[in-house]
Amino acid sequence: MLHRFFGFGLTDRHRGARGECLKSNRILRICYGGMICVALAANLIPVYLTTFSEVFGGLGEGELGRIPAFLFIGFIIGILTCGPLADRLGAKLFMGGGFFLTSAGLVVLGLAPSYPVLLASSVIGGIGAGMLDMIVSPVVSATCTEGKSSTLNRVHSFFCVGAVGTLAIASLGLEAEVSWRWVTLALAIIPAYWGLRVVTTELPPLVHPEKARQGLRVLIRLPRFYVALTAIILVGATDSGIAQWLPAYSEQELGMTKAMGGYFLTAFSIAMGLGRWLASMEKGRIPPHTVVGFSALACGGLYLVGTLHGNPWIAVSACVMVGFACSALWPTCLGMTSDRFPQGGATLFSLLAAGGNFGCLLVPWLEGMIAERWDIRTAILSCSVFPFALAGLMAMLWVMEGRRR
Repeated sequence: MLHRFFGFGLTDRHRGARGECLKSNRILRICYGGMICVALAANLIPVYLTTFSEVFGGLGEGELGRIPAFLFIGFIIGILTCGPLADRLGAKLFMGGGFFLTSAGLVVLGLAPSYPVLLASSVIGGIGAGMLDMIVSPVVSATCTEGKSSTLNRVHSFFCVGAVGTLAIASLGLEAEVSWRWVTLALAIIPAYWGLRVVTTELPPLVHPEKARQGLRVLIRLPRFYVALTAIILVGATDSGIAQWLPAYSEQELGMTKAMGGYFLTAFSIAMGLGRWLASMEKGRIPPHTVVGFSALACGGLYLVGTLHGNPWIAVSACVMVGFACSALWPTCLGMTSDRFPQGGATLFSLLAAGGNFGCLLVPWLEGMIAERWDIRTAILSCSVFPFALAGLMAMLWVMEGRRR
């Protein structure tokens, strides 16, 4: 037992393997922190929107809407500009930069004296979170050459941990009447800590140095890449089709209270985190396209129950369980695509992240237009087409791979 703990009696080969294992675990813990910080940046601002309106002189809905919009703009900038550069300059610069920019955005937010500075803090934090969201997955793929889908599911489950933790801390702060500035400044310590951890940690190269990199010019010529891009767009659409409208749907269509809508959204995040953790335990025994296909079918069925069942509690429970059913979709699609394009590096993941976020952006907007013409129930029901389309796409891949064998 002592030799396992202290390393006594191990051969050089065993010591090397043990050192690599410890190094991998250290990198994965940093990736866990990265996903927590992405969730922190994405979920803190919405909690304080009404507070910002009061503090900065009665901001209108349009002005309040610009705050998360600027966060999203920064997010996309961070994803698209840093992906190709990370393949050339290495992951360390961009992972460390992502943590420190996220922390800086929170500090500027906590000290913001005016509305324009508030918008600037959203952009800074968004760029940092976008860099982290872009870089975490390729670092995981480069660190774990086997079982990528399982490991990515485990890493991405920490986004849900971060979301629930951020909502809980911010809500408790409001109830205890702690200033939002103090809460924000305190939370800025978290990404700063992980940034310092990156400084002292060696990260792996994102592409094999002795093999040709599959950059943007290569990827856009491959039909299989467009299949992967379509799949991740459908994943984003499936996820956001319920999540973005769940509080409003539970209140306006199912007769629940406004407070209950927030609880349901929190339950949605908890279910998603649990699902990703369970998916990480299957260790690649199930083919990834099978995981995505059956998960998508489950999502489609839950969409139908959530919008067509007459009992409001059964309906809202089905909506919450969509979080569990769709939990494995995003990380498994990333892992599956990484296995297909092993030299895609950060460029590949930045394009996939942009596609998935495009789906997350497009669908709530479409639902809003449908809800204005009919109602929210019809809007969510119409989005059931996305998980069923994703299941059909996975079935097509299954047939194609079967023919190749």
